[in-house]
Amino acid sequence: MAADIRKPLKRYLPHLLKAREDNLNEADTLVRIIKVFEEVLCYDPMGEITREAQIKDKYVDLAIKIDDTVRLLVEAKSAATVLRDRHIEQAQHYAASGNIPWVVLTNGVVWNLYHLSFEEGVEYVRAFSLDLSTDSADRAEELLGLLERQAVKKGELDDYWEHRAALSAESIGCAIFTEETLKFIRREIRRREGILIDEEDLAKAIHEMLSNEAREQIGPVKIRRRAKSRKQAASPELEKSADPAAPIQAVADPATDPATKHQPKGT
Repeated sequence: MAADIRKPLKRYLPHLLKAREDNLNEADTLVRIIKVFEEVLCYDPMGEITREAQIKDKYVDLAIKIDDTVRLLVEAKSAATVLRDRHIEQAQHYAASGNIPWVVLTNGVVWNLYHLSFEEGVEYVRAFSLDLSTDSADRAEELLGLLERQAVKKGELDDYWEHRAALSAESIGCAIFTEETLKFIRREIRRREGILIDEEDLAKAIHEMLSNEAREQIGPVKIRRRAKSRKQAASPELEKSADPAAPIQAVADPATDPATKHQPKGT
């Protein structure tokens, strides 16, 4: 982490909690959110925090810039508002217009960060959700610290996303439901239990072990198979011999096998 945000965050937290208690309106809450970006996350209020930014006819509450480039969009809600994913709709349109991948949704106490992609329309995934009223100081420092100016500038936010995406259920599911991984698991089960499990049955059993949320991310069971080489396509026996789950057959050595040792040459 580029800067220690724990002390300034501790100083501003009572004001954020009081705002929620007093049910401050959105405009007054936004003032406090700006102070967090200024005093806790170290952005310059004169040139890096822009209010009511606009692209075409799309507006967003705040645009956070580094070196004159928008790096974060911020959608603010009143202090007592329960945040919903749909609240980023306005920022989502703005992000699509400017190809900006990060949107923060916050009421000052709860901070939700979304990662947006634009390959097929606009899709978003919540990268994290932080509640300053209940989460630990360590968690607050870790997650909110990703939004700190130097952390964003150095790419720590992007690194966090890449790591999170690599460990997502979808990513791990793609690794598990491959022909190679399933063959390895089948071989281990055969070694331990003495039975060779059908590949499709194994895949379904693994899928059923997962949580509902993980299954939704992974989708239906689909085994990813390696493309066959020309030799394997032409010779099914060669493909069979390459299967790790297939039984290992010993090949006789003519120099030591009693059945061949005493046979005369040429027979």
